[in-house]
Amino acid sequence: MFLLFPSILFAQDKDTVAMRYSRIITKEDLKGYLTIVSDDAMEGRETGKDGQKKCADFIQSMFRSFGIPPYRDNTYYQEFPLDIVKPTHAEVSINKINFIANKDFYNYPGQSEQQINSTSVLFLGYGIDDDKYSDYKGIDVKGKVVMILSGEPFRKDSTSFVSGKKDRTKWSYYKTKPDKAKEKGVSALLIVVDNVEKDVADNKHRLESESMKLEGNTIEMPVIYISKEMANAILKKKKIDSLKEKILASGKPLNLVAKTKIEIGIKSKIEKVNSENVLGYIEGGDLKNELIIVTAHYDHLGKSGDVVFNGADDDGSGTVGVMELAQAFAKAKKDGHGPRRSILFMTVAGEEKGLLGSSYYVQHPEFPIKNTVCDLNIDMIGRQDEKHKDNANYIYVIGDDKLSSQLHTISESANKLYENLELDYTYNDVNDKNRFYYRSDHYNFAKNGIPIIFYFNGVHEDYHKATDKVEKINFDKMEKITRLVFYTAWELANRNERIVIDSDKK
Repeated sequence: MFLLFPSILFAQDKDTVAMRYSRIITKEDLKGYLTIVSDDAMEGRETGKDGQKKCADFIQSMFRSFGIPPYRDNTYYQEFPLDIVKPTHAEVSINKINFIANKDFYNYPGQSEQQINSTSVLFLGYGIDDDKYSDYKGIDVKGKVVMILSGEPFRKDSTSFVSGKKDRTKWSYYKTKPDKAKEKGVSALLIVVDNVEKDVADNKHRLESESMKLEGNTIEMPVIYISKEMANAILKKKKIDSLKEKILASGKPLNLVAKTKIEIGIKSKIEKVNSENVLGYIEGGDLKNELIIVTAHYDHLGKSGDVVFNGADDDGSGTVGVMELAQAFAKAKKDGHGPRRSILFMTVAGEEKGLLGSSYYVQHPEFPIKNTVCDLNIDMIGRQDEKHKDNANYIYVIGDDKLSSQLHTISESANKLYENLELDYTYNDVNDKNRFYYRSDHYNFAKNGIPIIFYFNGVHEDYHKATDKVEKINFDKMEKITRLVFYTAWELANRNERIVIDSDKK
């Protein structure tokens, strides 16, 4: 007992220290910061615009007030160059017949300037094959124009071809993923949709918004959403509805080559701008060369006319969570309880434009990627989704076991010891049709072999709408989740051994 006593006392003392500094994170502070971040004066924080830069200035001023010095050269900013691509319609002709944008087809902005001419189109039913299946192995899609149907195939009884069960949450092997087509070298992807004009009306804001890329990015594969009439023009004698029925009736994949002359022209109008990630760096002690990163994106959708998309939950909530975490760790260091490992509190821009700020960071890291232990990413923690409408005491945890089983254990232990939230792993499923694992800034770290945790409250009725306002935020919930991130970061920063990478589920 006497031999064990010192270690027990140390553990209790360690817990007490962590708890003391976790109390710096308060719902009052979170509300105060978020009221500023999501104010109309921030103009929706669209990347590259004045509102985003106002918000960046506010964040860096708060880092300074917490006693966090500039991380280098008297700056808190990591600037990165961007190309703003103005919305332009593609030009598409089939057998010398020109089709009309937003009537016969549509395309989202941001596609690189290029001209594609082909004498054939490869139809692949519902999509490009996934590595897990072999239905299209042996079919070379590289350099070809490929046409697929939108959505997923289901028999008339709504039974999935893959699971054999009535379960629409399962992805089938006919994935309609443009990223899979791009990976396989497809030159252009045509996706057949049911109603072009309805899609255009439903996605008006996105279709009319500027797109962004990191400066000098490589040419992107065009993705064109086409009507059934255009698909029939490509197929000539065959009809797209008949092919669809054949696939649904047989439950088998289908492919064919349509000998059709197709021309796709993309023209770009580009404006050069800069944006910035805001970095608050707290240097560690005896293990300072190792780094924990805590991220959230502070950009949002901007405004449309006089309508401001305030983005209180997305991701004002995560942004101010990072600010509170930085304040807590800065105070701990000031009091002589600083972290053993260094911690980088980084609010990034460009997430809504394609994870651009975090992508730039991992390509141009301020601290060596090999020394980066993990990334804890916070994106939307202030609301409840439909599944949890009667219980706010939850958070979706995504990715915590993909690269390190120890990270999962640390997360679970911190929650059990301190906050006792319901940790919902629904979206951690590799078959998650929403693909949330790929849709926030943590993914740029994960794909570079860095363990991550993504904290997320799920999608709600105000997601990406002008009604995502501070008045609807649950600050009690935010406080608990932010404290959970604090305890997890505290353990990661102070444990003797760096967490191991012992799995590859990414």
